[in-house]
Amino acid sequence: MTATEPTPAGVRLRPEIAALPAYRQGRPAPADGYKLSSNENPFSPLPGVAEAVAATANEINRYPDATALALREKLAERFGVSTDEVIVGAGSVSLLAQFIAAAAGPGDEVVYAWRSFEAYPGLVTVSGATSIQVSNRGDHGHDLDAMADAVTERTRVAIVCSPNNPTGVIVTADEFEAFMARVPADMLVLLDEAYIEFVRTEPTGPGASVDGSTLLGRYPNLVILRTFSKAYGLAGLRVGYAIGPAYILDAARSTAIPLSVTAASAAAALASLEPEAERELLARVETIAGRREALRAALLEQGWPVPEAHGNFVWLPTGDRTVEVAERLFDAGLVTRAFPPEGIRISVGEPESVETLLRILGELVPASQEGHPA
Repeated sequence: MTATEPTPAGVRLRPEIAALPAYRQGRPAPADGYKLSSNENPFSPLPGVAEAVAATANEINRYPDATALALREKLAERFGVSTDEVIVGAGSVSLLAQFIAAAAGPGDEVVYAWRSFEAYPGLVTVSGATSIQVSNRGDHGHDLDAMADAVTERTRVAIVCSPNNPTGVIVTADEFEAFMARVPADMLVLLDEAYIEFVRTEPTGPGASVDGSTLLGRYPNLVILRTFSKAYGLAGLRVGYAIGPAYILDAARSTAIPLSVTAASAAAALASLEPEAERELLARVETIAGRREALRAALLEQGWPVPEAHGNFVWLPTGDRTVEVAERLFDAGLVTRAFPPEGIRISVGEPESVETLLRILGELVPASQEGHPA
């Protein structure tokens, strides 16, 4: 189909958009099963957060603050930046779309690792730009040297995801700084840190994870993106934020859908940042990280070559057996996210799901891996 050919319905659509698969949400879990497909936080909302959301109900006849100023002020204070250097959006994926649209269009390129967050290809296509996907290393982490090699005069944006979704591997601080030293200073770099709260590496040293908050003000082309969906358990309210140079954020603000962050979302985020609430939320993160480590250790013991896991999920490299394994898990009441023909992402959910998960996967260990933990 060309740009001038009508679709079967008669309306002329952009062919690349008509051919673009829609974002696929995980299947719902059966009543007696577990949804381990969407990296949701398994804990219920804190009472104080739920109360803050409920309190906004009496004002739903009014538009929210378009800039989420109170939340931006709170985040600016936390990160030691001005409010102009903070932008709040309807989840970090919404902000990614805004930044890509602000920097790249037809004829431009956007570089990112693959496999990485499944929304990246669609966001780039919608902007009119071209995706340049760079294969992950054998350990399922970003190959930043290869990504730097892929940058051309047409490259306008590079996306780095740490921990990488769906494989869970981090980018180290040393790797990221070496990457920033190689890429042009006029190319926008988006550091997607949706899962950073779950990282448990040493804060310094060769294996330390990159932490965008330590790099603020150092690079004039760097923006970091974070979310309240995962660690703070607000996935259903869609609120994320980005921090970076004001002129880049101003451009992203120009591409935003106005009033996309609701009053309820902003209120929930502010309530989650209250000291007592945040302590409890981060204690829950610690519990999830502990479950993740125990799950990965058990899978390694079974013989599955599970890579390092630093998000609230583990990656199972099932290759050509991806659909088979995912369907066996589904039949047992476990909904996971399959990415054929590469692997399966399994969210760390309720502890009761683990027994069934390990039982089924124990029956499906590749013959070449049995007795040979990675």
